[in-house]
Amino acid sequence: MKMTEKTYLNRLFRQYYREKQAKLPSVSSIQQREFGFFEWDRPGMNRHMAFDTLDNFKKYLIDKGPRHVYNSGALYLEPDNLVMENKLYQGCDLIIDIDVDHFFTPCKEDHDIWFCVDCNKSGKGMHPVKCPICSKTRFKNISWICEECLEVAKKSISTLIHDFLFPDFGIKEEELNIAFSGHRGYHIKVENKKVRTLSSESRREIVDYLSGNNISFEVLGFRKINQIIYGLRKDNIGWSQKIVNKIEEILKKPNDDIQDFLFTIGINRNAVESFLNSKDDFLTAIARNQPTWAIEGFGFQTWQNFLEGVVEKIGVEIDEPVSIDVHRLIRYPGTLHGKTGFKVQELTLDQLEDFNPLNEQNNDLDPIVFKSEQSTQKLEIIEKSLPATKLKNETFGPYKQGDKDDFPHHFAVFLLCKEVARSL
Repeated sequence: MKMTEKTYLNRLFRQYYREKQAKLPSVSSIQQREFGFFEWDRPGMNRHMAFDTLDNFKKYLIDKGPRHVYNSGALYLEPDNLVMENKLYQGCDLIIDIDVDHFFTPCKEDHDIWFCVDCNKSGKGMHPVKCPICSKTRFKNISWICEECLEVAKKSISTLIHDFLFPDFGIKEEELNIAFSGHRGYHIKVENKKVRTLSSESRREIVDYLSGNNISFEVLGFRKINQIIYGLRKDNIGWSQKIVNKIEEILKKPNDDIQDFLFTIGINRNAVESFLNSKDDFLTAIARNQPTWAIEGFGFQTWQNFLEGVVEKIGVEIDEPVSIDVHRLIRYPGTLHGKTGFKVQELTLDQLEDFNPLNEQNNDLDPIVFKSEQSTQKLEIIEKSLPATKLKNETFGPYKQGDKDDFPHHFAVFLLCKEVARSL
């Protein structure tokens, strides 16, 4: 990106903070939070900063207009101390980040593009382990956004809250801080006194629980005694109940869907046929909480594989290091995301349900802040190719390198922040 584009965006961000400073939210214990910033004119994060008041923080945003704004989940007595061990750590909120970068969605085959750095081979979707042409492993990725993948991320956040945080951890709604990240996902900050005391090791256990990693089915009650398989019970709360509920859901699907699932997890054809023939009896057995599971062709290991496949359908895919690292910084609510120009939008649980970041109808919740019906900007596409993009119910593109057009203000800002276009 030329300095002219950076200067323009920096000025735009500063103007935004100046005009919207009254609406910038505070966070709890702001004077004990560490802050970090990415500026427009230098690489790397400038962190180990602190603000004693919200007004001083606002003044910094207005003066600097940073590209990205972060604050800590942790609380410190000396948050601006340059030595982490000397910050006098006081505990950390639980941070959970769900970003579509970290898992597959079918729409990525339409809008994500990769290029091999060494031979220029390109493709769509998530890049391969190695280039199919030159076998090298260096790739440039263009990760795009659409309503479909952001809806998947939103549903994952909802599942996390309603199926895990509320029933299994006893978290209360008023302890949740939910936000759209301004780009490709959502994050939650859990402010709970007991949670703040947890070590990184304990947070690792929470991450494993949420994702379904390292589940011991034997601990949940799955075992083999004298050639008899004892399955999981629905009346055992937690993961046992989640798994049985998901099995019931699977069993009620059409046979073709069940067959596809079983083949996907490596069940052989004969066992699949037996499972389909026995599915009604199996559904009745688990509905009655019958302790034994018996399907011809399903031995202990096959049941184990089946349960692992079910768990993959239940667990929530989160950015694990964000939750485990107590010194990690997260985006500050109400600030701008420097890769899109969108606002990091705080949401209540009720607002989350109908929220659509790319076409939000509630102006107070709309993260696309640089809207102007009359204003357009002349830009040239500088990336090799760009997928079609739908913003505010209008589709732009696809584009190829060298394309020139007058773009609406909000989409022009998006392209400039993405560094895939230049001003003319």
